[in-house]
Amino acid sequence: MKKKFLVVLISLSIASLLVSGYVIYTIENTTRRLDTLIQLHQVALLREKMLDHIQVVQQDLNLKQTRYAMDLATLVSHVGTMSGTIDSCFDCHHNKEITAKLRGLHDSSEVYKNALSRVYTIRANATRLMKEEDNAFVIGEDLIEEVNNMLRLTNMNLGNRTQTAFRSINRSKNVLIVFTFLAPLIVIGVAVWFYRSFTRPISSVLEATAKLKTGDLDFRITGLKDEFGEVADSFNEMSRSLKEIMHNMMQAEQMVLMGEMASRLAHEIKNPITGIKLAAEIVRNEADLDAEHKDLITKAINQIKIIEKLMKSLLNFAKPSAPHLEMESLNSIIDNTFSTIEILVQERSRKGNKEDPIRLVKELDEKIPLIRTDASQVQQILLNLLLNAVDAMPKGGTLTVRSSRAPVEGFLRVDISDTGHGIDPQDAERIFQPFYSTKVKGSGLGLAIVRRLVDIHGGKVSLQSEEGAGTTFTVCLPIDPDEGIEKA
Repeated sequence: MKKKFLVVLISLSIASLLVSGYVIYTIENTTRRLDTLIQLHQVALLREKMLDHIQVVQQDLNLKQTRYAMDLATLVSHVGTMSGTIDSCFDCHHNKEITAKLRGLHDSSEVYKNALSRVYTIRANATRLMKEEDNAFVIGEDLIEEVNNMLRLTNMNLGNRTQTAFRSINRSKNVLIVFTFLAPLIVIGVAVWFYRSFTRPISSVLEATAKLKTGDLDFRITGLKDEFGEVADSFNEMSRSLKEIMHNMMQAEQMVLMGEMASRLAHEIKNPITGIKLAAEIVRNEADLDAEHKDLITKAINQIKIIEKLMKSLLNFAKPSAPHLEMESLNSIIDNTFSTIEILVQERSRKGNKEDPIRLVKELDEKIPLIRTDASQVQQILLNLLLNAVDAMPKGGTLTVRSSRAPVEGFLRVDISDTGHGIDPQDAERIFQPFYSTKVKGSGLGLAIVRRLVDIHGGKVSLQSEEGAGTTFTVCLPIDPDEGIEKA
């Protein structure tokens, strides 16, 4: 937006300078042309005046020896004015052609003056005087014709230049009128553009703020660019973060409430179940019971053990023990856990699943550093995820474990992938919730415990799944939990 404003302001400034320059140039050019026209008109007037003086002298020559003739002083004055007018024409700047014509006119006027001088100064016989008078008259007529031709040419050129000057003036006037009308329209257009550029993004931000205030955390600002686009991106990111924080807070509250309920429930059930189990074992050990009744009691005891195991899981979820942090090798923890899974898979294959075995793959990064963690709790995290992966492949498949550095600095990453049936997207959203399970015999606490333990270590757990292709669980653990809690 700042770049656009700068471009618009610079463009308007340049346009203003160009218009101002054009106006100044037009005024200067028009003034210069008008000055030239005035000078040319003055020159034309001088030549007409010169023609008048020549005609007066020529008329006086015709009236010589009559009572209407001028006195000699007046005649000399007219001749002097005629010569001065011709000489003044040389003061102006002319091209070579005009200068040559002026010189010819000057020479003709000198010849005319000399002829007049002889007419008015000769005291010879009448025949010679008449001859000089005729000669002076012919020279005067030729001079008048020459001046008339020059005046006609001058007036024609002056008319053309005058029309050209007025056309240029009218064109400049029209351009200035257009600029006068366009300038307010341009200013209004720029003002409207500035107004829309500011008000529309601000309205979008205000609308988003109002939506956020009403609790609509899924609302996003779209269609904004430049600096307002950055504000929109920041707002959208804030909304996403706020939604995630609120979701985590709600989950934390649910965890606390369910943990308290589970803890109370486990304590309330533990003592009666223990008594029932002991009583059933005593009855089973009685010698006079037949085999059928002993078998029923043994089944009851096994079900009680299942309930005890569930109570233990509830206590582990409700009040997990505080982690005992030590520098450990994440790859070693993976190896130890993987050994347990290898035994489980071999046992499963031995019991009748030989045709569809599970292939186990380890891809461990040997360059990852030691990690400060609780090895037993991390092993519990990995064991739960590995067991889920094995259960997801009843017909066999490939189970892969990878260790590497996480994209976030200061974290290590473990990926556990299977090629099982995958997880439905709706189930994936709730998979880490307590008591939610997609298994028929699942308690729904395994993945909830995984997330609880990962959170205790300041890490994150996530999954990617495609139905029919398999699932990948990703666990990111901080190298140092004290720093990881702040970054996670």
